[in-house]
Amino acid sequence: MARFEIPEFSLAGSGQAHATVDTMFELGMMYASGRDVPVDLITAHKWFNIAATKGHAEAIQLRREIAAEMSDAQIGQAQRAARDWLKANPAPAAPVMMFRAAA
Repeated sequence: MARFEIPEFSLAGSGQAHATVDTMFELGMMYASGRDVPVDLITAHKWFNIAATKGHAEAIQLRREIAAEMSDAQIGQAQRAARDWLKANPAPAAPVMMFRAAA
């Protein structure tokens, strides 16, 4: 996988329920490229998968690229990790707007 330049950022732990989709994508980039962390394709796939579920188009493409370098067992492990993270960190509910019918 090619090395990518990534701007500095940090995420204190992986359980940030309100982390932005761009932050999730950047975590995938860090683990895919080995920037400031050891290369870990399982963890990279996990973060790309989470970002992809939230509509990040580039995450969808990069998840596909690194999956080509992974075994089926590794992909399964990454998918379970993504599901577990999403289950433990549900997206905040959208505000509900109430309208009163005109009389």
